[in-house]
Amino acid sequence: MLARWLWAAVQATFFRWSPRPLHGFRTRLLCLFGAQIPEPEKVVVFPTARITFPWKLRLAPRSMVGPNVTLYNLAPITLERGANLSQNCHLCAGTHDFTRWDMPLVAQPIVIGANVWLAADVFVGPGVTIGELCVVGARSVVVKSLPPRKICVGQPCHPIKDRPEPRRP
Repeated sequence: MLARWLWAAVQATFFRWSPRPLHGFRTRLLCLFGAQIPEPEKVVVFPTARITFPWKLRLAPRSMVGPNVTLYNLAPITLERGANLSQNCHLCAGTHDFTRWDMPLVAQPIVIGANVWLAADVFVGPGVTIGELCVVGARSVVVKSLPPRKICVGQPCHPIKDRPEPRRP
């Protein structure tokens, strides 16, 4: 409980008030609170991102947590190499079992695969894995896992076509 309060204070001040280009500073703050970030200098986290439990977060190199992204990580959330979360995305790793009167918490991990791009305002629910190189269109609602190398859209989100192999610059 103490760690939660301390993180809330740090996130509301040092993390949030840090200048936008200081991504390394923010990733090191996350590491201090237990986030698994093997190469903090190669990860981008915007100051307006909201992360509930840093100790349940794994960010691989070249991953990005964009402006106003919410990571409600009641269970672990993993962003693999090159995963990109655009502005206002919301990843929610918990729900409730509404079939029971006491509605207990059900927390399930989320995995965003290598070089996945979640466009603006995408919602990802608990227990979802998004396959590598997948593109999820703006404002999609992802409640089931998505296969790799697809372009996916909708509410609920579903694949609409294959993603072509990315070109080299």
